[in-house]
Amino acid sequence: MTTSSSGGDFLAKKSDVTRRGKSLPAITNILIVEDETFDADRLRATLRLALGYEVTMRRAQTLGSAVDMVLAHVPDLVFLDDILKPSDTAVNSIPYIRRAKYDGPLIVISGQATRSREAELIGIGATEVIHKDDVDSVRLKEALLRVYGVV
Repeated sequence: MTTSSSGGDFLAKKSDVTRRGKSLPAITNILIVEDETFDADRLRATLRLALGYEVTMRRAQTLGSAVDMVLAHVPDLVFLDDILKPSDTAVNSIPYIRRAKYDGPLIVISGQATRSREAELIGIGATEVIHKDDVDSVRLKEALLRVYGVV
């Protein structure tokens, strides 16, 4: 595959998800659960590219603060880091977030997104799993299109 072909393919895909993204429901409040500032800022910037600047984005660095934030104001969408230091993982975090009465889309960002890990996370309540290396505006929008059933 040539470089210009892959660049053209990416732009075509970006154009397609942008067009289909207009059918997404209004997303006004996102909770990012991420303990690393760099990763949280990267996700926030990428979401701004995908969804615009009018979306409110809150960040929790721990599972406890995430649960508190959900209880205080239920977000439209939650992005959850798979591993929160010192010892929380999405496997034990998802049930707590769901018990806090959050029943909306929950997308896990994981550096260990294998097929078996993805199946495990979806089995306990994640809506979608994205590998940390795949976080870009096109991949996030594709995930949102699947999460909200926009074809």
